[in-house]
Amino acid sequence: MTLQIDIPLRDLPWRRTRDPWAVLVSEVMLQQTTVARVVPRWRDLMDAYPTPATFAAAPLGDVLRAWQGLGYPRRAVALHRAACRIVELGRFPSSLDELLALPGVGPYTARAVLAFAWEAHVAVVDTNIARVLARRAGRRLTGREVQAAADALVPPGDSWRWNQSLMEVGATICRPTSPGCERCPLAAHCSYRGVGDDPASGSAGVSKPQAAYVGSDRQARGNLMRALAGGPLDVGACVAATGRSGESVEVIVTGLIADGLAVRDRGGVRLPD
Repeated sequence: MTLQIDIPLRDLPWRRTRDPWAVLVSEVMLQQTTVARVVPRWRDLMDAYPTPATFAAAPLGDVLRAWQGLGYPRRAVALHRAACRIVELGRFPSSLDELLALPGVGPYTARAVLAFAWEAHVAVVDTNIARVLARRAGRRLTGREVQAAADALVPPGDSWRWNQSLMEVGATICRPTSPGCERCPLAAHCSYRGVGDDPASGSAGVSKPQAAYVGSDRQARGNLMRALAGGPLDVGACVAATGRSGESVEVIVTGLIADGLAVRDRGGVRLPD
């Protein structure tokens, strides 16, 4: 079925490029982080590391410092490993299987690079698109059904614009709460239109509310990572940075080390080289 989406796209900097590295960086940054936070940090990172080679050559500690404030720093570690793999390959992967083989690159990110860098005929399914498609269908969809529904809608020769437009509908109109159905360009084809139980709730690919951040281990980890950006810390400094007991701090430190985000050094902890 051929649909038309007439919607203006936000002027986001990664939409002005077809550089696969720039697209990959934006997609990794945008995972669980708002556009407003990502825009200036994406520009800074692209200025500092304009190619996979420059990123791969940087010490991981410098990469983690550059990532400060974006949250979920394991993404930075995976992106660094992906850059190293791209350098080893001697070229940027341009097929789905090759992209999926990169560290930290899953089905969504791989397809996003194909669609937004290479303009390949693929359908992208992020949480916004999954929500739009479930509401359009009027029922909860499995992961396979969401991807199949997205695949069936991509118009030949226009995958970049289509995927960006469908994503824009989900990000700015078909919101998780209070969707703007009266101004949605897909309203005539939607089975939900804001009435009754939301079929997107529990549908595959649609994000669920996160647990509270304040007081969580995520907050303690983030505080410790910010402190480590200033240099090595001893046990006492780790306790002060997290506000946790010594035993609880050890659990957090062990987790950071297991995730490749920190290393032990002379009885203390520091960012990796």
